Amino acid sequence: MARNILDTAERMALLPTDIPRDAVIVTRNLHREYVMGSEVVHALNGVDVTIRRNEFVAIMGPSGSGKSTLMNMIGCLDTPSSGEYWLNGYRVSELDDDALARIRNKEIGFVFQTFNLLPRATALANVELPMVYAGVGSKERRDRAARTLEQVGLGDRMDHKPNELSGGQRQRVAVARALVNNPSILLADEPTGNLDSATSVEIMELFQTLHNQGQTIILVTHEPDIATHAKRQIILRDGKVESDGSFIPSEAHS
Repeated sequence: MARNILDTAERMALLPTDIPRDAVIVTRNLHREYVMGSEVVHALNGVDVTIRRNEFVAIMGPSGSGKSTLMNMIGCLDTPSSGEYWLNGYRVSELDDDALARIRNKEIGFVFQTFNLLPRATALANVELPMVYAGVGSKERRDRAARTLEQVGLGDRMDHKPNELSGGQRQRVAVARALVNNPSILLADEPTGNLDSATSVEIMELFQTLHNQGQTIILVTHEPDIATHAKRQIILRDGKVESDGSFIPSEAHS
């Protein structure tokens, strides 16, 4: 009788043989089409991407390039019209909405431009929220949330509400909330979009520290200066991958 395969190594062993065993994100010929009136918009038009564990990747592209659509696919917020997508060994392109929600909560930590914090809840309570959905007990929730806030440098701000925190501190709370369930990937959508330059640098340094600690990070941004913090940049145009390569610092100012 078939059983749920919960062990990561077992799931990875069932991937197609040409996929690296340390691949956490794999898309094959991914398409997403939207019908707008009498017109069909091809937001993604055959995207092939493989992201390995502990990579730090920036996804870039002009408006309408498909980067937001790809982010929604990777984040299990939308499903492809055709093609295949594997996340940490799960073939998510074939899952129903309930299964997608479970995978999303377990495997993905989201960081948004607008923070998306509950305004009347403390930093600690905001970070606990994903664990509530995951069914974690109250004591473990509180302990893990406290540890994660300390990890992002907010051990002395746990009882503060968002309006008592600076923009940078709010984003650190959001990062802690994204990390608290130990996700396979941290998916950040324009995470510095509402921050000044100095605070943006601080947040990107935090991402760099998390990457150095082994976290896989996917950063969606339109800002070249922010993208240079990633080790690899994938550039989309017209729903396709235009370029995909490692960032070379010496070329940053050429």
